[in-house]
Amino acid sequence: MNQDQIAGKWKQLKGEAKILWGKLTDDELDQAEGQKDKLAGLIQERYGRTKEEAETEVKRFFDRV
Repeated sequence: MNQDQIAGKWKQLKGEAKILWGKLTDDELDQAEGQKDKLAGLIQERYGRTKEEAETEVKRFFDRV
């Protein structure tokens, strides 16, 4: 799924993201707008992951949806 498709379907995908990363608020997920780098940054901050770990989690999430 490319970035344009992700942005277009973000409202639908946001629910799945909320299940995976429940510590992220709805406002934070809205701010991410499906952008991989923003979402990875939020995960890194909220969960204490390294940049690489967060990017890998986000990549896996978008690869499977």
